[in-house]
Amino acid sequence: MTTERDTWLDPLREGERGPDAKGMYMWVAATAAPMWDIVHGRSHPLWLAWPAALAAAGLYVVTTHFAFADRRRALPALGLLAVVAVASAAGFRHNWLYLVIMLAVATGTTVRGKVLPVALFAECAAALAVAIGAGASLTGIFSLAWGTFTAGLIPAIIIRLWEAIHELKATREELARAAVTEERLRFSRDLHDLLGHTLSVMVVKAEAVRRLSRVDADAAAGQAADIEQIGRQALTEVRAAVTGYRGRGLAAELDSARAALADAGIEATIRTPSVRPDPETDALLGWAVREGVTNVVRHSRASACAIGLREDGGFLVLEIRDDGPPKKAHGQGNGLVGLRERVRAAAGSVETTAPPDGGFLLRVAVPYAREDGQ
Repeated sequence: MTTERDTWLDPLREGERGPDAKGMYMWVAATAAPMWDIVHGRSHPLWLAWPAALAAAGLYVVTTHFAFADRRRALPALGLLAVVAVASAAGFRHNWLYLVIMLAVATGTTVRGKVLPVALFAECAAALAVAIGAGASLTGIFSLAWGTFTAGLIPAIIIRLWEAIHELKATREELARAAVTEERLRFSRDLHDLLGHTLSVMVVKAEAVRRLSRVDADAAAGQAADIEQIGRQALTEVRAAVTGYRGRGLAAELDSARAALADAGIEATIRTPSVRPDPETDALLGWAVREGVTNVVRHSRASACAIGLREDGGFLVLEIRDDGPPKKAHGQGNGLVGLRERVRAAAGSVETTAPPDGGFLLRVAVPYAREDGQ
């Protein structure tokens, strides 16, 4: 049966280190103090002292074990431990007071939520009452109360921190799965868009070839040549989509950028030379324009934005700069992270800087491969 602890014990099953019952068993050593009193004749009657010490040790081990296996079974054991520990400390006094601290450790390991502070404060109150009844000094009274509270709080914090770490890990994995699913859907839509119309045209032309092949060989050959051309184009587009570079292209994205900046009240200055990069590079530069302009519109608070493209030593260098308020150049947004990965895969580079005079600069450099191969 799956328990509520399974959600954060999963990392332990996967080999990761984390809190477990074995790490908490050592605190049963607190029962050595009462046994010391028994051996040295400070606890009477012996027929009651020995069973009380052994019961406290056994109940602590059972409580800790079930705290990491089935907390519902740990709570009754914790209740019995509380009765034995507090009654023994009140009756035998001296070193038996350490049982209250051991009880607090078991409480911090077992109890969760808003009940934990209430339980710890109740145990602190019990510790104060027992210490006062034992005639302890003022320092001893407050030391016992503080020790009881911290002994319960520390394991609770450690376990809750581990739970939070696992929850974050599970959330991250779920987001990764959702991203993969979304990417698969996007890729499916892209392939449909790429191939749906193309294959329909190819089928129509193939039917035309079949009809014309008997009556007009030249016309049939022309239709076959069209099929070949369409097929080659479709193959190029599919390859671009598979490598993740399919997009609207640089020219289309520059037009969209000009309109988006105008709508946002940002003056746009666009300077680009006449270049003919290969489709993959063209789509990658278009994506860089889209990402850079999106950041300008959303985050820059700028009044002007300059977009420039130039050739530099076998690279095409795209620069997008705004004149917004000074800001730190972190470049860690999801869009820029994805852009870095794509550009790096194309043997290019991405730089983000914050010029001293304000604004933000995005520079993308990619190898320049002309569409015509020159």
